[in-house]
This record gives sequence, C-alpha cells and structure tokens, in this order.
Amino acid sequence: MKTVMRLSSVLVIMAAIVIPGCKSKAPIPEGEKEVVVPCSGPDYFTNAKVFRANSIGESMDQVTSKKKALTNARNELAQSIQTTVKTVTDNYTNSREMNRREELEQRFEQLNREVVDQTLQGVRTICEKLVQTKEGNYKTYIAIELSADDLVKQYNERLSKDERLKIDYDYEKFKATFDAEMAKREKN
Repeated sequence: MKTVMRLSSVLVIMAAIVIPGCKSKAPIPEGEKEVVVPCSGPDYFTNAKVFRANSIGESMDQVTSKKKALTNARNELAQSIQTTVKTVTDNYTNSREMNRREELEQRFEQLNREVVDQTLQGVRTICEKLVQTKEGNYKTYIAIELSADDLVKQYNERLSKDERLKIDYDYEKFKATFDAEMAKREKN
C-alpha cells in the first residue's frame, strides 16, 4: 500500500514537472513578443488529405482586402499543387518503362497546368477573419483548402480522355505515387 502511494506521489510530481514544460517550447527573448496570426499554424498545414494555404490582404476597402488575401492564398495553393504533381509525375514516369517518356512528361506538364486552373474552382475557405487596423484599413486573414482526392479525380478524368496518354496511363499506379507524395508532406 505504501509502495502504491509513493509511486502515485512520484507520478504526480513528475506530471507537475513535465506538463508545464510541454506548453512552452523556448522562452521568448527579452524585448520580443509572440505574434499570433489568425488562420495560420499547424491546423492550416497541408496534410495527406488536403492541400492548404493561407494569406493576408490589407486595403482601405473591405472587399479588396478579402480579394487580395484570397488571390495570394490561391496562388500559394496552386504553386504547392504544381510542385507536388510535378514530383508525382516525375516519379510516376520514372517507374514506368516507356519509350515515349519525354512526350509523356510534356503531356503531363500541360495537363498539370490545365487541371490546376480548373481544380482551383473547388477550393473551400476554412478560416476567414476580418479586422480593422488602427489606421482604419481592413485586413483579411484567410485559409483555404482543396481535397487531394478531388485533385486526383480531376487528373484521372483528364488523363483518361487523352488518347496518347491513355495507352501508358495506369490510374492505380498514379494514385499510389500521389498518395506516397502526400504522406511525405504530412511528415514535414
């Protein structure tokens, strides 16, 4: 009984020491203060299921501040998608033995641009905060996301319609390559 009580006491003391240490990482240097940016942080990072981006727009006009934030976030999202799909395409074409590899890569690049432009219409806003600055300007914080599955479906549709690519295209192989790349993003 005494052993159990001692063990309980030790666990309580250890928890009291460890738990506060988990809340703060490193002390903020003197003279500096932490800035919390709405619609940003780990909850708004790309993961294996969705691409995400966030941005800020500021203007004297409320609507313009939102347009700026949304445009910047969409551009960031498009770049992230293009980078990921380029990597997937490279890995996919490298894993396939094809005598028309260069032609295949060029067709994928063209489709990449088309699909990204088309798919950005399916973007969904997951966070939006509007504030007014001391100067009277409007500042919009925004975070958007796009489903990775929706993106792959769009690619599958477009690739399946291209007669030259259809010969060499294997959806399951492409999807597996895409999922592996998305899983890497979640680890980073």
